[in-house]
Amino acid sequence: MLDPIVNFFTRMFQWIGRGIGLLIGVILWPFMWLGSWYTKRGLILKGALGLALLLLVGLYAYFFYVTQFWTNFNPDYPAGLAQARESTGAGDPISSNATAAGAAGEPAQSCKPSAIAGTSADLVDFNVNQNAWISSMVLSKLGLFGIDWRNTPFFDNKAAFQLGINQVMRRTTTELVDTLGRVRGTSQIDQNLQDARTALAWSETAWYVGMRGPTRPTPSVYREAIGKLRAFNARLEKCDATFDARADNLIQFLDRIAGDIGSTSDILRQRIEVSDAGWFDLRADDRFWFAYGQLYAYYGILVGARSDFAAIIAERNLTALWTRMEEQLRAALNVQPWIISNGNESSAFFPSHLATMGFNLLQVRSNLVEISNVLTR
Repeated sequence: MLDPIVNFFTRMFQWIGRGIGLLIGVILWPFMWLGSWYTKRGLILKGALGLALLLLVGLYAYFFYVTQFWTNFNPDYPAGLAQARESTGAGDPISSNATAAGAAGEPAQSCKPSAIAGTSADLVDFNVNQNAWISSMVLSKLGLFGIDWRNTPFFDNKAAFQLGINQVMRRTTTELVDTLGRVRGTSQIDQNLQDARTALAWSETAWYVGMRGPTRPTPSVYREAIGKLRAFNARLEKCDATFDARADNLIQFLDRIAGDIGSTSDILRQRIEVSDAGWFDLRADDRFWFAYGQLYAYYGILVGARSDFAAIIAERNLTALWTRMEEQLRAALNVQPWIISNGNESSAFFPSHLATMGFNLLQVRSNLVEISNVLTR
């Protein structure tokens, strides 16, 4: 009685086995053909091809390492700034025990450096010196057999995280040049800040050779921005540069950040609407880590802004609001899922990490708008 059922399942598993064998054969056929062709070549050609293959394997091994291991990743990196809060703002004179050369007994002139500029330099250093810049690496540009890494589940998370940080650096240096590093709109632009902004505007994917011939790779250009930001702070510390820590400048800075965060939350919303493939959405991870990189960078920048605008924040009684914003930013950085899921928000099995990140972004944006409203009154 059971023989027909047993025979059916036996034939079914035989067909499945044959299908799997055929699939494996199709996948391995090019490699088997290449191996057969290689064994028939001469010694010199074998050596050249072997070295090329060894180089390719080495490059992919290095690419795997730099994309999977994040050096000095630390969501608590602004802790030093938080512990050394002062009541003076950036550019304000500070006391010094040193004496000026040629003027015995007179205190040396010293001003408080900008925590925003210093944090920006540290974040760029984190991106291109402490870690390899992924987006301009040749294997990143080539993709996986011509497929963009963003369309695969591999090797794109760190690149998206770095690009999120870099987006913040471009926004911050623009504000430093246009408003914070000068007195209103009629004074001269600080050349160090202008050079830093120009450097960070360089293409994020530039390699040694581009469409128009030889060019400079992205990391070498971004390293110039580090030096320029630190040079600005060195001049500011000697009171030779300007940091205009006015309330209206802080309002504009916060509004620009809120707009930047709002734009990213809309990108997440669009992805949520386009796909609810859960763990199998191959674009969800780079969207998530780009937004995470923004929050990671803005956390340090906003802690730095609290230091640079200390007098304004104290005068307007913003300490409690600012502290709450910092706490919510830090809490958002605790969301570090191993695999990013873009499931339906009502699903019991496929969480929506994009929705969670979008909520965190909007929460931070709400705090920024609230602080801006208090400053406007």
